[in-house]
Amino acid sequence: MIHYIGMDCHRKTIRACRRNSAGEIVDEVDIAGTHEAIAAYAKEHLTKEDVVALESSFYSRSIARALIPLVARVVISNPLLTKAIAYSKKKTDKVDARVLSDLLRLDYLPQVWLPDAETEIRRDLCARRASLVSERTRIKNRIHSVLAAALIPVEVSDLFGKSGLAWLAALPLKEEPRSAIESDQRLLEVIDTEIEAVEDRLAKNGWNEPRVRLLMTLPGVSIAVAQTVLAAIGDVDRFTTPDQFASYLGLVPSVHQSGEHCYHGPITRRGNGKARWMLIQAAQHIALHPGPLGQSFRRLLKRKNRNVAVCACARKLAVIAWHMLKKNEPYRYAQPLPTENKLSKLRVAATDDRRKTGPKKGTPAAASRGTGTRTRTTPGLPAVYEREGLPPATPPSKMRAAEIRYVNEMGANQYVEEIQSSKTRKQTHSRPGRPECEKTLTNSIATETPTSMKPT
Repeated sequence: MIHYIGMDCHRKTIRACRRNSAGEIVDEVDIAGTHEAIAAYAKEHLTKEDVVALESSFYSRSIARALIPLVARVVISNPLLTKAIAYSKKKTDKVDARVLSDLLRLDYLPQVWLPDAETEIRRDLCARRASLVSERTRIKNRIHSVLAAALIPVEVSDLFGKSGLAWLAALPLKEEPRSAIESDQRLLEVIDTEIEAVEDRLAKNGWNEPRVRLLMTLPGVSIAVAQTVLAAIGDVDRFTTPDQFASYLGLVPSVHQSGEHCYHGPITRRGNGKARWMLIQAAQHIALHPGPLGQSFRRLLKRKNRNVAVCACARKLAVIAWHMLKKNEPYRYAQPLPTENKLSKLRVAATDDRRKTGPKKGTPAAASRGTGTRTRTTPGLPAVYEREGLPPATPPSKMRAAEIRYVNEMGANQYVEEIQSSKTRKQTHSRPGRPECEKTLTNSIATETPTSMKPT
């Protein structure tokens, strides 16, 4: 006989309610929150035909893993949706366990996907990195607050860079502020070491995961962003549409409709907050991208504030990422040189495989040799993807007519044609700190008149 067990889980105790198929409560017991107590309860009360329900929490994954080999099925419910279905002013562990078992029996329980072991490891690594980065930010803010309390303006652009640390060391500070700053600097060194260790593990795991390298071809998406997004979504086949994918990450606008009135508000912010925050940070880098995404971002800035434009582009990144993962295809409009640099850094961090640069043996000398002019050859995007072991992207000649029209509307057709083949350009001295994407935008797009692409 099948039994339906609802478990209200806490740190030290678990309240279990067991029902039969007729809805009658068979028994209710309290269990200690340990592997031994769970195994003892399962041995005495559960069979291979029973089904168990838990609410999603910090402890649910470990409890579910312990119960999966002992019962027919373990269901993890979404607590927000469960509360909407079975709301009650009386909330106790006993009531919660009864509600879970009853909804499970009636098959009304809204379920949460249980990640596989590899995704769990990726989630733990990404969560640890995020925690360490937050701690590093708090320590840096403490140092800034010490300087602000001493009425000392920061005269360097990066207080924690080489010149900034030298400036900080030369400041004439009293004993207490100096002691506080030196203490925080020692903590920063330890945290930086731990972050490097976690990022090294993320790089090695990412090198063995083709989906990570696919996502890294998106502008602004680093190894940390790609790993965090994959840790949040797990299997992309769970999402049937790109809108469902963006909704899962909380990047779609909230909607409130009543009768003829419909209000579209800010993004829902549901789902994994770390993945959503990472995509929003990645979208900050799109402002100067010369491709269609950058053009779309700049058009939005003309009629919306920057925060709205960033969130809209973060959703675009999520939609594009869904298509890339579904089709196993890298981004079609990536900048060749920055993309090659990202992928090569991942390769070196994971395998220490440093490839030789420069012309191959037997290659004729460049025409500029001996003239005093320095040149650099930038490979085309197809060559970059082939060199880094990625599948080829769809060439412009095979794009759909709607996509070609969109590229033409964004004024990015010249850029799309240019990135398909290698080109040689003169190396000039640019102002310090100028981003590579801004140089490319100025040199390759802004100074040239775009031509139209014909749909095929």
